[in-house]
Amino acid sequence: MVLHPKAKVRVAGQEVTFCCKASGTPVPKKYYWYHNGTLLEKKVHGYGSRLALRELAPEQAGTYHCKASTEAGAIRSAPAQLTVLAQGQQSCKAEPEPSLVELPSECPQDATGSHYYNVGRCPPAPCAGSPAEQSGCGTDAGQCCGVRRMELREIPCASFLLPIKVVAECGCGPCAQPRVLVQGRVTAADTGEPLRFGQIFLGGKKVGFTGYKGSFTIEVPPDTQRLVARFVDRQQRFVDAIKVLPFNRRGGAIYQEVKMLRKKEPVDLDGNQSNTIPLGEVNGREPIGELILPAGTFVRPSGEVFKGTVKASVTFLDPRDLATASAASSDLSFANAEGEIVPLRTYGMFAVDFREGESGAALQTGPLEVRMDAGQVWMPEHLQKMKLWSLNPETGLWEEEGVLQPAGGSRGKREERTFLVGNLEIRERRLFNLDVPEDRRCFVKVRAYSSEKFNPNDQLEGVVINLVNLEPQPGYPANPRAWGRFDSVVTGPNGACLPAFCDGQRPDAYSAYVTATMGGEELEAVASSPKLNPNAIGVSQPYLGKLGYRRLDHDDPNLKKTAFQINVAKPDPNNVDEINGPIYPYRSLEECEEAPVSANHFRFYRVEVDKYEYNVVPFKESDVTSWTGDYLSWWPNPQEFRACFIKVKIEGPQEYMVRSRNVGGSHPRTRGQLYGLRDSRSVRDMLLENTSGACVEFKCSGMLFDQSLVDRTLVSIVPQGSCRRTAVNSLLREYLSRHPPLAENNHTAAFTMLAPVDPLGHNYGIYTVTDQNPRLAKEIAIGRCFDGTSDGFSREMKADTGTAVTFTCQERPAGRESFFQRLLTAPADA
Repeated sequence: MVLHPKAKVRVAGQEVTFCCKASGTPVPKKYYWYHNGTLLEKKVHGYGSRLALRELAPEQAGTYHCKASTEAGAIRSAPAQLTVLAQGQQSCKAEPEPSLVELPSECPQDATGSHYYNVGRCPPAPCAGSPAEQSGCGTDAGQCCGVRRMELREIPCASFLLPIKVVAECGCGPCAQPRVLVQGRVTAADTGEPLRFGQIFLGGKKVGFTGYKGSFTIEVPPDTQRLVARFVDRQQRFVDAIKVLPFNRRGGAIYQEVKMLRKKEPVDLDGNQSNTIPLGEVNGREPIGELILPAGTFVRPSGEVFKGTVKASVTFLDPRDLATASAASSDLSFANAEGEIVPLRTYGMFAVDFREGESGAALQTGPLEVRMDAGQVWMPEHLQKMKLWSLNPETGLWEEEGVLQPAGGSRGKREERTFLVGNLEIRERRLFNLDVPEDRRCFVKVRAYSSEKFNPNDQLEGVVINLVNLEPQPGYPANPRAWGRFDSVVTGPNGACLPAFCDGQRPDAYSAYVTATMGGEELEAVASSPKLNPNAIGVSQPYLGKLGYRRLDHDDPNLKKTAFQINVAKPDPNNVDEINGPIYPYRSLEECEEAPVSANHFRFYRVEVDKYEYNVVPFKESDVTSWTGDYLSWWPNPQEFRACFIKVKIEGPQEYMVRSRNVGGSHPRTRGQLYGLRDSRSVRDMLLENTSGACVEFKCSGMLFDQSLVDRTLVSIVPQGSCRRTAVNSLLREYLSRHPPLAENNHTAAFTMLAPVDPLGHNYGIYTVTDQNPRLAKEIAIGRCFDGTSDGFSREMKADTGTAVTFTCQERPAGRESFFQRLLTAPADA
């Protein structure tokens, strides 16, 4: 499906057109349209690939999707929502929705001491199309609800006023069209070596190369529902990696680590003889199956039989080893007879590469036999459904090659083994799969938070949640860690719903292993020991007990805290304890996606080293569409985010909070006005006594949102405590003196500068990274800052390397305020 219908909003009496388009061989000409799952009559609506509805009535609201079919198969589009408003009903209410931001600790808001303030938000919902709007299938951005007017307020804090901008009015305007990107790194699954200058394909089209360190950036084409990318090693050391990459439709970049499977060393075969190649070698266990190649089976693309020496490489990906899941190709899905994309459960994948011994030219094969050991299939019902599949590299979907039928035992010493046998011819496609379709399916609800306070307003968008189906565990000690499927979903404003295999009769028939990453950083799961805390995990008892929640370090504290495992027990619709999440039946996806934050769900959170951020113009970094054009916006350009950090070394007996205060420095519209505050606690250097370092964000200098004049941000760095400035990086001091005006630095307890416009680097103690995703830019910059280099990455503080400014701090005599506290209580004097 190359064009999917789009969501529309209309007023009753207007008209609407939905469009879809499929490609294939032969070219699809038959289209069918469905409303809320019910086929619409072609005679009544006269549709083809377009569906036009005139004189809309309220009952025509709902979801619409199309299906295209030929004799080769069928494919369904993604559903599109049609909202039909009554005459006079507004699709974008002028009054903003509530949205809370956290204020600095010295600014309590009410008698309860709350530090949260309602700044309002406009939901980015589509607005009703005008009667004159074209009924075509173009890429018109349309109208969306957004901020029409903001107003500046001042919040009384400890003897100073904090400026804050709040949404005063919402209205319809052009929809934002942020760039949607997937970034990441391609490395070998076994050694971690990068894929240098590998080719990247989308569909059949080459779109670029990986970098020297394996890095890549893919811009997601408009209207993409499934992003299928193929990574090719030009030196042919690795099997082509075909990946279905998750992305954030709301804009920004998602970071993804791509693992490539190293090709097995080729063996020499005699094309005139019958040959057997085993499939699967894990810890000395029996192979899962074998390929039987009869004599004379190798052929050149012309059809001529090849009788010489064959270099044969067959690389098997064995699901009995959990570590192989990250290197598996595609997302184990196929299109069924109705065109719906549905999941497979794998028993193993294999990639084949047959070449002429002398010339290295690629060979194909005539019929060969695939034999699978029935003893490796732990679910008896799967024996009847086992099939052989090949991967379509352009769609990322598996397509049926044949059925595996039970056959007698094999020859020789393995006489007692029973095999499932199928036939295969190897032509253009080189990646195959032993799979069964599995219809016992559910969804698992997961949310990610910015801290372990689990505040509903602090949910993170753009987090990649990964779920690997493991099966079965209890009762099958010989097969404790085999995986059957994996899925990745990106969190939106209301979390993520991940497909998973489940079972209603046996809660432990399927289990799931779940992780979460953001910008390459792993988030932490909620602890399960020494005691289960249902309130922290987010799931109430007794359902939590049935799901058997366990964090990875449950039995061994040395293991990572970044994954949890559950039994995927299908909810009992007659049990009131199981109808409120976190597991939802497969047909209840909408219920899962729209579930309130109070409903049961699993949780991940970021482990923050005490950190606080305040923006005068509120902006949710995980939702690029929440950006507002304002002179005081921390990020002046929603298409490109430049993160700046300064490295501060602190010599003192403890860890100290360090604040950056950022105000307009040289631009006439913002001079002296606050952009925002950043607090970051210093991190101890494990190799240096009484020394810690802090990587503190500041607002980069540069153009403001109108892109007309540069502002040199006036940045003040103030450690909390009895501290004095003892050193400034000589290169930074020289740079600032050569780029006037110089900021006054007459107080030894702080460091003030007009921030450099140039990106500088670690030699100056300044770290600058530009990216389409603000969080990713910050993560990379922090990693470099910790490491003290311009291209490295570390999570261990190296306080003595790449530092901009040094403070010496000491324990303060009782009763004496620090400069930081004086700045809070009497900023004018300070």
